[in-house]
Amino acid sequence: MSGGVPASPRRSGAAPLPSDRKREALAAGSPIQPIIKDVGEIYSRLLDHRPVIQGEIRYFVKEFEEKRGLRELRVLENLKNAIFETNEHVLPKCEQAMHDNLNEAFKRLQAANNMIHRLQEREHEERKLQADKLMAREEKRVAHWEEFMKEQQNKRAEVDEEHRKAMERLKEQYSEMEKELAKYVSF
Repeated sequence: MSGGVPASPRRSGAAPLPSDRKREALAAGSPIQPIIKDVGEIYSRLLDHRPVIQGEIRYFVKEFEEKRGLRELRVLENLKNAIFETNEHVLPKCEQAMHDNLNEAFKRLQAANNMIHRLQEREHEERKLQADKLMAREEKRVAHWEEFMKEQQNKRAEVDEEHRKAMERLKEQYSEMEKELAKYVSF
């Protein structure tokens, strides 16, 4: 550390401060002058730390400059060289590799995109064919149903006609039976 002895309250070679002048004027020729001098000395040793702090600052700066030297400058120079190396050699290589790989990836993506597009077209055509088949089956079913309903109506008409004829025959038969029965009842 500094090892310096604290200075007296009076600064060597410096003009006395206005507060020092007042003290001297009051204490001049007075029996308390040695007491004031002792109090000033005690003050400077106990409370005035400027000389000690300045010594410590000088010591710290000296140690910092000696021990560290040009280390920061060398570190900055190394960083500058690394950045220059990166900019001049590594970055162009990375850019070229990235460009080549991206072109290859882009070509693969285009091929995959074309394949997916063809698959989608096939799927769309398949769905269209299925929809067409479904529509044809639906139309066929509707036509079959209409034909079935016509047949049913024709059969119903035939059955109704047969029923009507059967009813007429039964009416005739019952009317004849009533006539015959009426013949036998009159006896």
